[in-house]
Parts: sequence; structure tokens; C-alpha cells
Amino acid sequence: MTIERAIRFFAGLMILLSLALGAEASPLFVSKYWLWLATFVGANLFQFSLTNFCPLAILLKKLGVPEQASCGAGK
Repeated sequence: MTIERAIRFFAGLMILLSLALGAEASPLFVSKYWLWLATFVGANLFQFSLTNFCPLAILLKKLGVPEQASCGAGK
């Protein structure tokens, strides 16, 4: 998995988790304040699209996640 795919995976997971925990109609509802997590992730993705700066990408790079798929690697 590349950094780009890991960012998409993590952002999607965080948004789904915050909706599950923050939407009153959800059987997993905890508090409406969980919706702030979805707001933060969305704002971070928007900022990343404009500036090409992502703190998660820096962390993933330090953890050894490859920036690009290896030559010949399946998608």
C-alpha cells in the first residue's frame, strides 16, 4: 500500500467512524461531538488538496510506507 492509498483509507475510515459514533440515528451513537472528527478530516483533506502538505503523509513516510508502488506491482 502506498502513502496515497493509506491516506485515503485512513480518512475514509475516520469519517465513517465519526458518523457511526456521532449520528443520532446510528445504533453505535455515543455523542454528537464525534461529528467534529469528520469535520477535521474533511478540512484536512481540503487543505491538503490546496497546499500538498499532509501531516499523516509525513508520519506514514517515517513508518516506512512506500511513496510509490514498486515496478510491476499489481494495483
